Amino acid sequence: MALRICICFALSHHNPLKFSNSMPRASLVQRHTHLHPPRETPSSPCLTKRDLGLSIVAIFLNGFLPNLQKAILAQDLELQRYTDSKEGFTLLRPSSWIKVEKAGATALFEEANNGSNNIGVVVNPVRLTSLGEFGSPQFVADKLIQAERRKESTKDAVVIGFAERPGQGGLQVYEFEYEVDSTRGGMKRIFSAAFVASKKLYLVNITHSDKPESPLSSNTRIMLEQVLHSFDAAPLT
Repeated sequence: MALRICICFALSHHNPLKFSNSMPRASLVQRHTHLHPPRETPSSPCLTKRDLGLSIVAIFLNGFLPNLQKAILAQDLELQRYTDSKEGFTLLRPSSWIKVEKAGATALFEEANNGSNNIGVVVNPVRLTSLGEFGSPQFVADKLIQAERRKESTKDAVVIGFAERPGQGGLQVYEFEYEVDSTRGGMKRIFSAAFVASKKLYLVNITHSDKPESPLSSNTRIMLEQVLHSFDAAPLT
């Protein structure tokens, strides 16, 4: 999926499309909800003390001590910093997940004994200097979901939300969350982030099972969101 999205970005400059300059941009802070509501899931059991503790910490620190919040959550969720100085990107990743090699992926991490839960990074050259030249977060989210729905294995695909945040040196970073029901693996929750730097498109795709009988837990969601928000250009040394 990550490679197909990169190709989508690259082809846009071989066969230029017309974009509306009046399209509103997503807020840097607020997450926008798509018109399609997320699927309903059975009522989940009460939060564990660990999940509740993490949620309270996140709420208390959010907006007041963001750097401390990230450090505390990363430590408690057992996340490790991974930096590829050659390609120029960095992100947090679960310390227990295994780095594997796969054609087309710049970096790929898989959960032990469950490779369908994974984090993939793809870096490809493009003619863009920023994501804003391709379109707004909403425009890109629509393209992502259209690409998913065209796949034969896709039964349904719904955008949950999208946002824009500043990255290293003021980079535009787009974030997306969507849900896919596929004949290959069932229901999946996907978090993606993308940015352009030095005429390269950087894309991270975080995929995790989210089946009705075993929905995404609050603790796992917090972990995946931390990975998503950590994806950025590597600091200059």
